[in-house]
Amino acid sequence: MQYLEDIISKVLEIDPAVIKDSTRPADIESWDSFNGLMLVAELEKQYNLRFSIEEVISVKNVGDIRKILRQHGIDV
Repeated sequence: MQYLEDIISKVLEIDPAVIKDSTRPADIESWDSFNGLMLVAELEKQYNLRFSIEEVISVKNVGDIRKILRQHGIDV
């Protein structure tokens, strides 16, 4: 299983070292709506789960993604 930061860095084409729980789309130029959807798809694929629309809409930063993954039983 890949680390969350590795998945995010791959999709957004950024250095994983810059990714913190407080990192939000406004902090990363490549984190636009299209790449946001690509990130959702990649996370669902890597962790074999499905996010609800409510979960996707609620994400404001990387910490929110981590929290949702934990709610799905994924230890990240």
